[in-house]
Amino acid sequence: MTIFVSIAVMQGTLHVSNTELICMSAYLELFGTALSPRSPVGALLIGALILGLILVVVLLIRRSVRHVALHLSDTTALQFVSEFAQLLTCVFGFVLYAHLIPELRALGTALLAGVSVVSVVVGMAAQSTLGNVIAGFSLVLYRQIRVGDTIQINSPLGVVTAKVEVISLGFTQLINADGHELIVPNSVMMGNSIIRLSRGL
Repeated sequence: MTIFVSIAVMQGTLHVSNTELICMSAYLELFGTALSPRSPVGALLIGALILGLILVVVLLIRRSVRHVALHLSDTTALQFVSEFAQLLTCVFGFVLYAHLIPELRALGTALLAGVSVVSVVVGMAAQSTLGNVIAGFSLVLYRQIRVGDTIQINSPLGVVTAKVEVISLGFTQLINADGHELIVPNSVMMGNSIIRLSRGL
């Protein structure tokens, strides 16, 4: 932008004094420094911008899901995909931010040396969580149960009859005849025999 102002001054189309030109150039340089990902202010501004974009995308996903849900009789898969898309949006935003900030990129490079040990530990710790997510995909993909179905399943209290309320990424929420909520991991739902007493609408 300083180049365009200089060209305009040389051509005589823009009448600016030397002091004004120096001030303008200082403001542009200060603005460029503030938006640099290397400065703390720039890193915060970029973080706020990415967070804002994530929130907008998540809101658009939720609004689209609500709109599409009005035209579907079974929203089980739609809710599951919506939650997964929102999770991916947040992960993508974090990865983008970490890639844009040089300090975080350097930290990530340094951590790559120990990533094999960390991945084994995290894999062991998250085994049940990942198993629940994969089981949730199977529940939605094979449509063994749907939201609204009344089912019988084994629990620590014995056989329970309940209605399926929500199938989320990790858990299935059931409501029994007494109105109590049962939160069952998806891996348990996949591993047990389920008797479907009635289908949801």
